[in-house]
Amino acid sequence: MFGIGMPELIIILVIILIIFGAGKLPEIGAGMGKAIRNFKGASDEEEKKEPEKIEKDNKSDSSPGN
Repeated sequence: MFGIGMPELIIILVIILIIFGAGKLPEIGAGMGKAIRNFKGASDEEEKKEPEKIEKDNKSDSSPGN
């Protein structure tokens, strides 16, 4: 996983704890969770739009006027 093992992750988490403090960590985690959720929602929305776009393109290509 990106060449990062457990010792490196623990060191990173300790540094984050020192920088932000224990009180801010839940807020940071909640913010990251919301960001990931919004990103997934946006990517799912794009996947839903793509088949509709393809179907519309296929219908316009097969019209007798072309």
